[in-house]
Amino acid sequence: MSFLTVLVLLPLVGAALIATVNKEKEDAIKKMAFLTTLIVAVAGIALALQFDRGDAGLQFVEKRSWIPAFGINYAVGIDGIALVLILMSVILAPIVVLAGWNEATGGRWSVKTFYILILVLETMMIGVFAATDVFLFYVFFEAMLVPVYFLIGGYGTGERSQAAVKFLLYSLLGGLLMLASIIGLYVIAGSQVGRTFDIGALSTLQISPSTQNWLFLGFFIAFAIKAPLWPFHTWLPDAANSATPGTSVLLLGVLDKVGTFGMIRYCLTLFPDATKTFTPVILVLSVISIIYGAFLAIGQRDIKRLIAFTSISHFGFITMGIFAMTSQGHSGATLYMFNHGFSTAALFLVAGWMASRRGSSTISDFGGLQRVTPIMAWSFFLAGMSSLALPGLSSFVSEFLVLVGTYTRYPVAAIIATFGIVLAALYILIPVQKALHGPTTPGNENLPDLNIREKVAIAPVMAIIIALGFFPAPLLNVINPAAEATISALGFSDPAPTIDSVGEHK
Repeated sequence: MSFLTVLVLLPLVGAALIATVNKEKEDAIKKMAFLTTLIVAVAGIALALQFDRGDAGLQFVEKRSWIPAFGINYAVGIDGIALVLILMSVILAPIVVLAGWNEATGGRWSVKTFYILILVLETMMIGVFAATDVFLFYVFFEAMLVPVYFLIGGYGTGERSQAAVKFLLYSLLGGLLMLASIIGLYVIAGSQVGRTFDIGALSTLQISPSTQNWLFLGFFIAFAIKAPLWPFHTWLPDAANSATPGTSVLLLGVLDKVGTFGMIRYCLTLFPDATKTFTPVILVLSVISIIYGAFLAIGQRDIKRLIAFTSISHFGFITMGIFAMTSQGHSGATLYMFNHGFSTAALFLVAGWMASRRGSSTISDFGGLQRVTPIMAWSFFLAGMSSLALPGLSSFVSEFLVLVGTYTRYPVAAIIATFGIVLAALYILIPVQKALHGPTTPGNENLPDLNIREKVAIAPVMAIIIALGFFPAPLLNVINPAAEATISALGFSDPAPTIDSVGEHK
């Protein structure tokens, strides 16, 4: 059994142990859940330390026969891109558990059920990034829906049932389209390389252009819904608004990255010709997402819906970087996924603490918090600055790489997307000014600041945001070989700089 498989199974072991505990022992259950996620995080970091940064191929590979009659295997392995996303997932999990210590209180089901769902979801998150068998990936991809559906519908607020059902229906639709494409791949593979779902074997198939286009669309639409990319995004604001802050962190910080990861791992790898065909259309959708999400975020009055719409804009940048077909764009998009996970986590966690103290998530109700709760206010401010890609904070480097990588091949798309940065300043600075500054809104005078547990939970998030703003090399050194290999496999190379008549680079 490989170290990677152990990492996949660890959260399930913790969930099984919690299942044996009496549901009345809530404090013990919370501690067990936190300890489990902490052990998984340590194991994930240990895995990263053993990773060979100079190797662009898959590492920690394991393959075992699962359903031999159909050529289905339990097959896992990770490259630099998958490693970074797994690392993000396992670090965020204990932060979510610690930050949302009392989130399960008042839910439809017990605290015990809540933490079992969280741990099961963590296994699915690790598995979906590690799978190298397409059928196994699909199982993890669809299985994630179950715990998320119950976390939103059972422990959320407001119109939680409707939001959970909407999330489930959209995701199931995308999953069915992807399943149809997987079956198509399997049929084609049967006549060329034998019955298999191995991604390496499937990437060698000779598929006609028209067939490849249809199969590509089945995968891409599923991933665009998960991401979410305009116009497949409409489930997100309702889900984020109704879910608990911790669930929202996992939903937008991790699960949505499965969509953009899938575009890299499956759309580009399995359908290179279709990728080239649809790239112009996808770039248009990406630019629309950037501008559309930013404009809608500016007009939001609810802080959780605002964060959800900013994520639509951010995922437009990520998708644009992926389909820019340059190594800078790919590296920037992967780094953007990691950085967005932590900046969104900071925003949702602090916004959740603000809303629980105030009893409202309306932005105008948070006036003057800087005077009353300075630590909470400054935490929200730093998270907001990271979201708008302020230089010196983590998101700046990834957004810069995406724009530079896109500009070298698609300058018009990059120039239009740059306006999203201007809009980002508006959708972040306006709520920051309303919520943190100005006169103290009546009802805020005696709000408590962050307690010790909340400070401990938010501290590593802030540390990562600041550290990667100044020194992103540790992650980029892991990402770059895999990104360059992906671009090279598609037959692309980075555009060479042009030189004018006086020898100056353009």
